[in-house]
Amino acid sequence: MFSFSFKNRIAFNYILSTAILISVVFFVIYQITSFSINKHINDDILEESEEYLKLLAIDSNNSFLIQVDQWRERDNNSVKVNPVFVQFFDYNNKLIDKSPNLKGLQLELYSVQKDNQFVDSFLDKQPIRQIQIPLLAKGKKVGYLFVAMSLDEATLILTNLRTTLYIAFPLILILLFLIARFIAGRSIKPIKIITQTSSQITKDNLKERIVLPQNKDELYVLSKTINDLLDRIENAVEREKQFTSDASHELRTPLTVLKGTLEVLIRKPRTQSEYEEKISYGISEVNRLNNLVDQLLLLARFENQIQSLKTEKVYLNALLLDILTRYSLKANEKKISINHQFFEEYYVQSDSYLVSIILSNIISNAIKYSNENGAISITLSQNETTTICTISDNGIGISKEDLGKIANPFYRSNPTNHPEIKGSGLGLSIVKRLAELLNIQFKIQSEINKGTSVILSFK
Repeated sequence: MFSFSFKNRIAFNYILSTAILISVVFFVIYQITSFSINKHINDDILEESEEYLKLLAIDSNNSFLIQVDQWRERDNNSVKVNPVFVQFFDYNNKLIDKSPNLKGLQLELYSVQKDNQFVDSFLDKQPIRQIQIPLLAKGKKVGYLFVAMSLDEATLILTNLRTTLYIAFPLILILLFLIARFIAGRSIKPIKIITQTSSQITKDNLKERIVLPQNKDELYVLSKTINDLLDRIENAVEREKQFTSDASHELRTPLTVLKGTLEVLIRKPRTQSEYEEKISYGISEVNRLNNLVDQLLLLARFENQIQSLKTEKVYLNALLLDILTRYSLKANEKKISINHQFFEEYYVQSDSYLVSIILSNIISNAIKYSNENGAISITLSQNETTTICTISDNGIGISKEDLGKIANPFYRSNPTNHPEIKGSGLGLSIVKRLAELLNIQFKIQSEINKGTSVILSFK
């Protein structure tokens, strides 16, 4: 089976529809021409018949008398391109007279069913059209008038027209195919540009973009859609590279510290207290490493695919109280007071496990970035369609410049200003990703040295 290019398929489909249209037009032209010629011949035959009927007279014996001199004189004085054949029969269907141009030939008499009807026949192998008109006297048939005309000229005209249409049809289609192919080539030129640009795009070269056409048509939409897709792919690849780089760095740091601590221990004998101190420090680094790995796995779990969610009724009051109990020791160490205002039972339809992870990360951050003797406030409220959970602290706060970046993996706002606060910068990345997955609106408001508020809106 032949494989056509897209350009040739466009031209072929155009020609196919055009061929059908041209066929219909040519057929109509031929039928109209044929009808007009035949009607003209029929009108001429009827006109001649009326003229010859005027030259007939009926005698007392119901025999018609032909005014021979007058009709022969009329015939000789007429200048006709298409000859007219005339003959007369009497009541016994015997020939009375005929026009000289019939010579030794004679027009055929058909059955009475053909009276006053046009009949196509042949005269000496030449096509003619004739009519036989019965001659009546007092309701009695007394003879026939025959009038015929040659169809040679009409046949020649229709044959020439048919031949012309047959020859013109393929020539027109070939010409239109070439024109359609040229126009199709110009029309799909932007597609070629899209193909060429796309072939230059690789994983190492994601900067190329398709030039948008001037006309905002379907190709413009296609080009823009591909460009938008490339933007998303480039951003995803850059995030992946950054994530891999940051993850490698973050994993390498506790391992390096742990290795250095162990190397110090084996250099020379240590006291019991020194061993305990270094081992405790190593354990804290291992715990930090475990926590980091858990967060990385959790983030990777939801980074590239949607987890099958287990939707159920989640009681926010009880969930928050459980999380506060879990972090009560850390809060007490920093003497942080936690105030919560639950005026009624609040629940949402969501995934309980994932909502627990979101709230745990936010509360953990609130405790971590609060000052000694600080305060944390947790409120729940509800309107017609939304349940709102607000967790606020009066801690160190976040600068306006960093608010748009803190949800990026491994990003931490000015960590050098607070070296005592340890963290990986993954907590809010996990919160943001899970909030998007659960269709929870996630918003942060913060001001340096005044505190931070995290607002979760459950639809």
